[in-house]
Amino acid sequence: MSERLSGHTLLIGLIATPIRHSLSPKMHNEAFAKLGLDYAYLAFEVGNDELEDAVKGIRALGIRGANVSMPNKQAIIPYLDELSPAAELIGAVNTVVNKDGEGHLVGHNTDGVGAVKALASEGVSVKDQIITLAGAGGAGTAIAVQLSLDGAKEVRIFNPNDPTYANAEKTVEKIMSKTDTKASITDIDNQEAFKKSIAESSIYIDATGVGMGKLIDLSLINDPEVIRPDLVVFDVVYSPAETKLLKFARANGAKKTMNGLGMMLYQGAAAFKLFTGEDMTVDYIHDLLFNDK
Repeated sequence: MSERLSGHTLLIGLIATPIRHSLSPKMHNEAFAKLGLDYAYLAFEVGNDELEDAVKGIRALGIRGANVSMPNKQAIIPYLDELSPAAELIGAVNTVVNKDGEGHLVGHNTDGVGAVKALASEGVSVKDQIITLAGAGGAGTAIAVQLSLDGAKEVRIFNPNDPTYANAEKTVEKIMSKTDTKASITDIDNQEAFKKSIAESSIYIDATGVGMGKLIDLSLINDPEVIRPDLVVFDVVYSPAETKLLKFARANGAKKTMNGLGMMLYQGAAAFKLFTGEDMTVDYIHDLLFNDK
């Protein structure tokens, strides 16, 4: 990579915490190298407390853009100048583009597209399906909206009754008013409703972050009766590659389980296009990332 860097190299950042585990720097830098683009991609440990200063840094340094992950996807919105229609509907941002490098920051969201494309790459269609989704944070909201835009019959969101719950209620209202998908939000502490919903669903998606970091030894599903062979289990966590949820699902008969690596790849490809105007070499990056896992 050092041979590519020059005085004209443009910087792309990733701002989140924890983030040192991320494969995004490898994905983007390998794609830049493959296409001969004079860009570099670096990860920065940034939480809500440092976020405003980080955004000022993007403007001041002419950084061309940044990906945004937990816990900043919603918190970053007040510091931006403009939102794409998708980001506005979702109420969260995972990609910021410094328009023409002149300090006008536009927030986008590619998470939902990434999740649906990841499912499709495994032969799973969301159209006309009942889907249970755990988590109503930035990623969960994006996925819920995209599932609805892509024709899911019903999206049932489960989330703790915490500050994100009210946002989930707004998301449900948006889905019901702007799409043909039926949507609902239920407190995840209602385990009877949670298990019943999964039993009636063809796809279960965990977008909570449980299973990584300090929560690595936890899973929202611990009852073997919840798992069945035809249930698709999708955990958006990709580090570790096999969360406690995925291990549990496989051990109890689930035939198709997925981690978040595919979602990361496809949302990254969409962000790459926004940053550079070029198409990522998806097949090449797919082989590079998956062969390493």
